[in-house]
Amino acid sequence: MPALPLEEAGKYVAGAYGVFVVLILVYVAIIGAKVARIEQELETLNDLVDKRAT
Repeated sequence: MPALPLEEAGKYVAGAYGVFVVLILVYVAIIGAKVARIEQELETLNDLVDKRAT
């Protein structure tokens, strides 16, 4: 005998998948913001090197 009847368990499984997808999206957004910030810092450093070289 399952712990929950299958009609009720489906709601919890769908909820768990929903939470998982939201967590993945938040993780991707955080990594994207980090990459964008690093790219900006690299661009600033490249500009400083170019100004110093001339």
